[in-house]
Amino acid sequence: MSPERPLPRLKHEQVARVLETEIRGGNVPFGRQLPGEAALAERFSVSRNTVRAALSELGEAGLIATRSGKGSFVTFDGRPLDVKLGWARALREQGVDARAEVLRLEQVTDAELADELGESSDRFILVERLRRVADGSPVSYERSRIPATPLSIAAFGAGLADGSLTRLLLGSGLVAAQGEQWVEVRRLEGEDARLLERDPGEAFLWSRCVTRDSGGALVESVESLLDPAHFSLHFSFSAR
Repeated sequence: MSPERPLPRLKHEQVARVLETEIRGGNVPFGRQLPGEAALAERFSVSRNTVRAALSELGEAGLIATRSGKGSFVTFDGRPLDVKLGWARALREQGVDARAEVLRLEQVTDAELADELGESSDRFILVERLRRVADGSPVSYERSRIPATPLSIAAFGAGLADGSLTRLLLGSGLVAAQGEQWVEVRRLEGEDARLLERDPGEAFLWSRCVTRDSGGALVESVESLLDPAHFSLHFSFSAR
């Protein structure tokens, strides 16, 4: 049995929890626009800054996407994937403060990956990130490849704000609705061991995740090396 999530203490966390419950419960369906900041501030008797912080948290969780000048729209479709949350959210819910350091952000060509994933174009945006906890220790290394479309190129051209890839994916219109994930234990070697500041041969979790939108188009292919002291796996199964 999974432990219950701690009760939110800050006002923006309380607002976010209520809205999250409404979204996940289907009261605010996929594609629906949320009320504006002023309306939400009045509803919860909080400031607009508090509302903005709550909406930012929902955005990081992959539940909404906020478009400048238009408002916030629900992107949760009733089929939650853990990858929508992003590693930052997963760590934060465990009480771990982590920051992402962007190592590479550039356009690349990868014909082999395009052929494997059935992509007509071999152009991708490559994002490599190293995530560190508060004491500076690296806990994950992630290599993501995203289809290089005009919209994604424009969005990624501005860089990663706070190292948040999830937020930029949503801003590019890339919303994961389905996916596959492979996980195994691997021993660190060479450059990976150096980047993660560990001894060669140390065991890490290796994960590869390929996500697609509701129409089957590729959203992201990402490989991760994860410190097992900070990450664990949970699978659920259904007869449906």
